[in-house]
Amino acid sequence: MDAQLLKTFITDFLKLLDVEVTALEVKTGHRTLVVVESGDSARLIGPNGEHLRALNMIARRVVEQKHGEEAANFLIDVNAYHETAMEKVRQSARMLAQRARLFKHDVELAPMSAYERLVIHELFAEDPEIKTESAGEGKFRHIVLKYKDAGFIAQK
Repeated sequence: MDAQLLKTFITDFLKLLDVEVTALEVKTGHRTLVVVESGDSARLIGPNGEHLRALNMIARRVVEQKHGEEAANFLIDVNAYHETAMEKVRQSARMLAQRARLFKHDVELAPMSAYERLVIHELFAEDPEIKTESAGEGKFRHIVLKYKDAGFIAQK
């Protein structure tokens, strides 16, 4: 979906919700991110980000119905809530990866959303010692950080 069209849609969508928006920017690249700044962030984010997840789901469904599935590949982030949460997930994964390296053993992370798993897979995509795999089903799906012996791989 065109960045300007997406910006207009999200602006109108938030007006319908009677939300005050102080700034709205669409960042395109690897992923399309709609960055929203608002004084109504508590209403938009909700407890533990529940409202923000629902807001994203509804907005993507509407865009998907009007413009197709590819156009609905975006994420709304309010007052950097989502990016802050993802940085905490990355930090936790880095710490657990250090544990996997130190003990040369696989480490299982807590269950997480599909988006959080994608972030972790991307984080370790180029790591020579850590391989990521998803395991589990449904709400128990999680990442396993697998230690791979770099010396053994280099000899092959």
